[in-house]
Amino acid sequence: MLAGLPAPLALRAAGRGGLAGGGLLAFGVLFAINSSWHSYLIVHYARADGVSMDVGFYYMANAMGRLAGTLLSGWVYQEYGLAACLWISSALVAASALMALALPREVRA
Repeated sequence: MLAGLPAPLALRAAGRGGLAGGGLLAFGVLFAINSSWHSYLIVHYARADGVSMDVGFYYMANAMGRLAGTLLSGWVYQEYGLAACLWISSALVAASALMALALPREVRA
């Protein structure tokens, strides 16, 4: 669901030059829900004998991803505009969802 929201915003940005504040607000709300879901999942999938190590690695990787995303989005915005940022956002969120399908259904004890 999160991957589908930036695409209409990109179409609107490319076609009419403006964005609906409501669309960006909806994206922010879904992003916050998604972020809390990730926090739940990392604790759920963490090994019982190494929860702090697994959670620490997750937050380190998360910080590096945010840095890379900030740099990428800044460059894309300067070179190609807001619509391109939103299309790339949609593609990366969809790729993340596809990778999440590889997660095991059952957690080993």
